[in-house]
Amino acid sequence: MAAPEIIDHSPHQYDPSPLVVTASNLILIDNYDSFTWNVYQYLVLEGAKVTVFRNDKITLEKLIAEKPTQLVISPGPGHPGTDSGISREAIKHFAGKIPIFGVCMGQQCIFDVYGGDVSFAGEILHGKTSPLRHDAKGVYAGLRQDIPVTRYHSLAGTHVTLPKCLEVTSWIANEDGSKGVIMGVRHKEYTIEGVQFHPESILSEGGRTMLRNFLHMQGGTWEENERLQKAPKQANGSTSIAAHPAKSQSGGKKNILQKIYEHRKASVATQKQIPSQRPSDLQAAYDLNIAPPQISLIDRLRQSPFEVALLAEIKRGSPSKGIFALDIDAPSQARKYALAGASVISVLTEPEWFKGNIEDLRAVRQALNGMVNRPAVLRKEFIFEEYQILEARLAGADTILLIVKMLELELLERLYKYSLSLGMEPLVEVQNTEEMATAIKLGAKVIGVNNRNLESFEVDLGTTGRLRSMVPEGTFICALSGINSHQDVLDCKKDNINGILVGEAIMRAPDTSQFIQELCAGVTTAVSKLTPKPLLVKICGTRTAEAAAEAARAGADFIGMILVPGTKRCVSHEAALSISQAVHLSRPELSHGPLVASKLAADYFSLTGELLRKRRPLLVGVFMNQPLEEVLEKQRAYDLDIVQLHGDEPIEWANLIPVPVIRKFAPGQPGIGVRGYHAASLLDSGAGSGKKLDIPSVKATLEKDEHHSILLAGGLEPGNVAESVAALGSAADKLLGVDVSSGVEEDGKQSLEKIRAFVHAAKSIR
Repeated sequence: MAAPEIIDHSPHQYDPSPLVVTASNLILIDNYDSFTWNVYQYLVLEGAKVTVFRNDKITLEKLIAEKPTQLVISPGPGHPGTDSGISREAIKHFAGKIPIFGVCMGQQCIFDVYGGDVSFAGEILHGKTSPLRHDAKGVYAGLRQDIPVTRYHSLAGTHVTLPKCLEVTSWIANEDGSKGVIMGVRHKEYTIEGVQFHPESILSEGGRTMLRNFLHMQGGTWEENERLQKAPKQANGSTSIAAHPAKSQSGGKKNILQKIYEHRKASVATQKQIPSQRPSDLQAAYDLNIAPPQISLIDRLRQSPFEVALLAEIKRGSPSKGIFALDIDAPSQARKYALAGASVISVLTEPEWFKGNIEDLRAVRQALNGMVNRPAVLRKEFIFEEYQILEARLAGADTILLIVKMLELELLERLYKYSLSLGMEPLVEVQNTEEMATAIKLGAKVIGVNNRNLESFEVDLGTTGRLRSMVPEGTFICALSGINSHQDVLDCKKDNINGILVGEAIMRAPDTSQFIQELCAGVTTAVSKLTPKPLLVKICGTRTAEAAAEAARAGADFIGMILVPGTKRCVSHEAALSISQAVHLSRPELSHGPLVASKLAADYFSLTGELLRKRRPLLVGVFMNQPLEEVLEKQRAYDLDIVQLHGDEPIEWANLIPVPVIRKFAPGQPGIGVRGYHAASLLDSGAGSGKKLDIPSVKATLEKDEHHSILLAGGLEPGNVAESVAALGSAADKLLGVDVSSGVEEDGKQSLEKIRAFVHAAKSIR
């Protein structure tokens, strides 16, 4: 075939194309060839952001750290087996992760990596143009046949040794029309192409088109690329699988994301027909303002005790790993996460593959009730309609997940705005540059980059770092999936990533709190046990100002007077006023400083215990089964610091009384550990009966809840208080204090000497 007329195909217009979002961090490996500059020029003119590294000036580790969006292997002299430096290692590592394109020696490297033979092509070519036949796919899309291309090579891959995983994409035809020298190859599964000729040469036609086609390739496999290229385009150019969720984009079987989406659509449709769970039922509940209080996702993320905020996930299984934590209960796990420093608790509510449920989220939110600086609660779900968002809010979610890959732009915008209308800033999940552009256009303030491909479920830890440069300042960006070690966290910090979501690794950890410290702070030593704080002492049944003043001088922390009409220790109005005056006059102006601010969450009872220690002595008024109006009236009249409820009053009363409440319980009584109401519990056998409590029952109550604030009463006196506390063993460390009434009396009256003796004996314990 006669050689075509020589035409200069070099770019005479030097204005580059707009930035191609899929090529925001392309790495070009230079195999010491002058044509590398021409390749670089074409790539930049077509909209790529390119960084060039010589093949012996960068290690694979450093190349991985660059987190490239695409990889191009340049031409070069010599043989790929001996002269390509890092090129072949780079191809091996990035294959299946990002698009790869090889030019001349670059193609020979691809051929060599997969086991083909690169040998003498039969002639030495230097600047010869030849007509190219091709399959019109991949980089050749849109090009005519027999275009002239320029060849500079003496080596080439051979048909005989063509690896099974590669296919020939272009060739120089023999005179009989059969395929001659291989000019192009393509991996059958991975997004990898190579050309033996030089598309960047001025004598090659369509060179810029070939490189333009490559720059718009996405993902590590042709299946992924095909989906992203052929799926219906959103308004901003990104794609959505949700247009035909039940049908594979390539016409084949459904991938796992499509299966989950289809199942959730059917499940939600059924659920919406159930009385009490219909959309109208949920809206009615929301209109009654019964949704739990919420907190700001962004504010909570920025209050992390760690340099990189932790979003800790609760899930029992996954499509990629199967079931791995089926026995875990969500509320217990949530409390561990919260107290160990998690800023967000992500709760998987998908039942079939992840073994979660909306009831898990509801229980998690209840477990965090009253917790100071509690984590935000995220509903991790495949959300596609407003119903699921409202359901999440009513269950106690502070935020929800919106997956860009699942949603067409119009639906994504609608769900985002609806979530905001409920006071929830969503976590918007993306995986590639087009989806990131969608999230940014949406105005998302918290963006999560999933390192796991939601279709293949393969993990690439470099995904988040590669997209970080696209994120506007002030936007909180999180790495989702694949974080397992402190080094992973340090790498995220290096890439200016603000948060990490970790699920399976924490769920599998034998010691959740220790693992979180190792993961987020690099702390590998066991956390030392805190020294128990001094016991607080309550002198109750006080009937005179003299006894109140003596108790205060002795060091009592609480001084109680009985305000229950008809009981033997009830004080008169005049006596109550004088006792109140005596207690308040005995109190120093400022006995303690303010609470130290902390970014860690704290259990409700841990905080109330600290508050009760801050300014002492405190005046306690004891009530039993009296009207709430009477309690409130006497609290104001006697300036009570604490109200003690000693009967069967509703627990909710504590939220209607303007001062802390101590509530009497029997050991094991339901409601004793409910957070957000009473500041402390008093374990007592009766109303000043002097009967001792069953020590094993008290011990069991203390051991059941390590953070509970409990005062021990019942049969205590100066001579047995130390012995009674010691009988509790290690559980005694959890006692907040001790309470005495009849134990400091003689002949039915308080003994000042016994008051002093009891305070001294109790304070000597710890």
